[in-house]
Amino acid sequence: MTGASRRSRLRAAITGGIVLLVAAVGVVAAVGFGGADGDPAQAGSAPPATATVTRQTLADSETADGELGYGTTRTATAKLSGTVTGLAATGSTVRRGKPLYRVDDEQVVLLYGGLPAYRTLAPGTEGADVVQFERNLKALGYSGFTVDDEYTGATADAVRDWQDDLGLTETGRVEPGRIVYADREVRVESHQADLGDLTQPGQAVLTYTGTDRVVTVALDVDDQRLAKRNAKVGVRLPDGKAVVGTISTVETVVQAGAAGANGQSGEAETKIEVTVAVTDPKALTGFDQASADVTFTVSERRDVLSVPVAALLALAEGGYGVQVADGGASRVVAVTTGLFADGRVEVTGEGIVEGTPVVVPA
Repeated sequence: MTGASRRSRLRAAITGGIVLLVAAVGVVAAVGFGGADGDPAQAGSAPPATATVTRQTLADSETADGELGYGTTRTATAKLSGTVTGLAATGSTVRRGKPLYRVDDEQVVLLYGGLPAYRTLAPGTEGADVVQFERNLKALGYSGFTVDDEYTGATADAVRDWQDDLGLTETGRVEPGRIVYADREVRVESHQADLGDLTQPGQAVLTYTGTDRVVTVALDVDDQRLAKRNAKVGVRLPDGKAVVGTISTVETVVQAGAAGANGQSGEAETKIEVTVAVTDPKALTGFDQASADVTFTVSERRDVLSVPVAALLALAEGGYGVQVADGGASRVVAVTTGLFADGRVEVTGEGIVEGTPVVVPA
């Protein structure tokens, strides 16, 4: 079932509840608050349908379609001109300091960080990109320099050692085209260039993802309230197994529109891309590019009293009430409403306790 169909079903359920509630307004408006107090049921009439007040946990939740995989796909683009002479194998894992691909038989290596390489680092350069690079250099086992925001001669000496180990010309400078930054180790998903292809700055070379199996959900912008980082969600796998997950990342992405009959792309659409990490990653083994149902809980009320939404009556003097069935008579009791969820509503009111029978208008 698609996200759109689920939303349609949800709207239909809510609309149905509203229709029932509106139908009840005329009844209560006519009798007024307490107007039915002690009135016996009319002779010969069928007894009204009733439901009991229950104590339960109510959750305002919504389910959306998710995709099992390795998370967001990113693209490594060339920043050097030359010939592609090597590519990490698809499906392989590339870690810090290892090559993603080669241009003119020289390595372009993976380092860890969130700031893209955008300029040449050389003695005298200062900034956050220097700190990021020096942390990687130290993690790779090179020393003799201080990890800070200044690229010094000592840093250049360590870089020459690093370049020597990579088989690169020992310049002591770091060109942005020689490194690709990612948050952590990556899994090569696909090749966008072939061996022998000529490459130039801006050309896609390969795509990569994270290495952990996750669930990805593309939400409409209107549903952004569902996506709260670190929030718990429920995931139902294709085999019916239910597992718990945590929202690890929330990103706004722009998806290209589908191609029309004339071959032109449709209007781009903004989505909220949610990545969910499950508590038991092994449960996702064997599912690749499969669908899963992800249930987002916006709010939850534990151990509360609730009645069917259809049992609510709009009182003439304002607010809501329920019609309590008391043997052959009934009385209207004003209630305070709380969370609405799954066709029920949280209520509190004088004399309203678990098990209290309430009339549910037909």
